[in-house]
Amino acid sequence: MSRAALAVVLILVMLGAGALVLQDRWIGPVHRIPDAFAGLDESRRPPDTGGSDTVFLLMGSDVRADAPTTGTDAPDSDDSSRADAIMLVRIAGNGSSAEVVSIPRDSWVPVDGHGMDKINAAFAFGGPPLLIHTVEELTGIRIDHFAVIDFAGFTAVTDALGGVTVDVAQQTSSRGHTFTAGPNHLDGAEALIYVRQRYDLPGGDFDRVQRQQNYLRAVLAKLADENLLASPGRLDSVIRDIAGSVSVDSGLSDFDLLRLARRLQNLSPDDVDFLTAPVAGTGWEGDQSVVYLDRQGGAEVWSALRAGRRPPQDAGADRLPAEPR
Repeated sequence: MSRAALAVVLILVMLGAGALVLQDRWIGPVHRIPDAFAGLDESRRPPDTGGSDTVFLLMGSDVRADAPTTGTDAPDSDDSSRADAIMLVRIAGNGSSAEVVSIPRDSWVPVDGHGMDKINAAFAFGGPPLLIHTVEELTGIRIDHFAVIDFAGFTAVTDALGGVTVDVAQQTSSRGHTFTAGPNHLDGAEALIYVRQRYDLPGGDFDRVQRQQNYLRAVLAKLADENLLASPGRLDSVIRDIAGSVSVDSGLSDFDLLRLARRLQNLSPDDVDFLTAPVAGTGWEGDQSVVYLDRQGGAEVWSALRAGRRPPQDAGADRLPAEPR
């Protein structure tokens, strides 16, 4: 694991590493998401416990959160929803640890005003506010901030780092590229194929979730291993690529970003835990293939996170294996 929880924290860690005089240049490219929490009924939200932990709801996508979804400027994607990955990220108040819990995008959950549906439909129906509300209702965890990582844009980060190496458990092929069993060194374009593949993977979307986590872990590990501070020009390029691939809610100020960066600058590679929400099984609802979450196991995971603890090993949460398929 590496220094922080996913891409939104990547830039915070690097900003906390030094040269804060460049904060406008580095933070400026970060996209802001207006009204991410607009319209949420405060009386229906989990209580604000007043603790020092910070909880992000992170959505992985092939486009920025402020990009159009319809019309001539809409992205060309083979996915049915832009909510390609949904992750809950808890960062300890003292910056000593973080947990990243992926929620399968096909999870069958209550969506306010729409009955039972896939969790990623919440974003399609009501954007960030409805997705935030849906996840808060599911977990009982109050979300402090919303962020989006643009996987397509993040390929520039991969190239700026000279590529990243991921471990693959068994050989698979997608879009003309073959991933061999064992270590695979990927450039940006290959990394995008890697994180988007779900066909030819035995676990389908489950395996894709693990690949997304594995890729982010590889990027974070490369950042931790590279002495970027010794090369100011390269450091500047990497951070600006990261910043341009991340969107955060407009309530997260530049000062908040810098303060969070300072908290995280001493986080070690082994202090971040990647998990997937406990799953009871899969099935069909009408013509939709869905994922049924394990309520008992999930309750243990969410309870631990609410209390600022690492989820127990026996709660049923699937931890990222060393070599995902």
